[in-house]
Amino acid sequence: MAKEKPLSGRQQNILRFIWEYVQENARPPTIREIGGNVNISSTSVVNYNLNALKKRGLLERDADVSRGLRFTEQAMEMFGGAVETVSEAVSDAVDSLVRIPLVGTIAAGRPIDLPETGYALHDDDEIVDVSPAMLRGDTNSLFALTVKGDSMIDAMVNDGDIVIMREQKTAENGEMVAVWLKEDDTTTLKHFYHETPKTVRLQPANPRMDPIYVDAANVEIQGKVMMVMRQTA
Repeated sequence: MAKEKPLSGRQQNILRFIWEYVQENARPPTIREIGGNVNISSTSVVNYNLNALKKRGLLERDADVSRGLRFTEQAMEMFGGAVETVSEAVSDAVDSLVRIPLVGTIAAGRPIDLPETGYALHDDDEIVDVSPAMLRGDTNSLFALTVKGDSMIDAMVNDGDIVIMREQKTAENGEMVAVWLKEDDTTTLKHFYHETPKTVRLQPANPRMDPIYVDAANVEIQGKVMMVMRQTA
């Protein structure tokens, strides 16, 4: 019987990163977090190596669950860990997270065209996991958008950040909202103001950019920003 090949250096790095991440965060990392920390830019390459580790009996994977990685007992023995303690901590942490769909991109700059399907999911695996302690109120109507542009930088929203939105059709003056401009079929992220009974001002948080004035009948609010997740990678 042929001797099983040793793990590649890349696979060892992936396994070690997952272990260290779980120890620090009490939950598994996402595929993108794994790739970013072991210098793999392609999520398909990360997936290939995770499947290889699964075949070697070192990982269990649940493809339908974000962060759906589990160490097997064989892997835990490699790191000298207590299987029951770590596995239970990971399961409890994952079960308590709020899973929010990342449904598209929104402009923090000039309005951009919406896709024909509106806020349709770009990828079924695109999920943002958030601790319920970071959110207020009902979490059933939340969705997430990736920010494109820098018009909201003074509101601490940068290009590439993720905004967690609550779906709603109304807003108070000064609230940061996702607004659909019906006539142009474009959407944008701005501070909202009722300038007059018939006019809405969409105010950027960037002194280099001018506000947008539009007919109130041309505006449909699609959601309010509840929190911002800074992307540092």
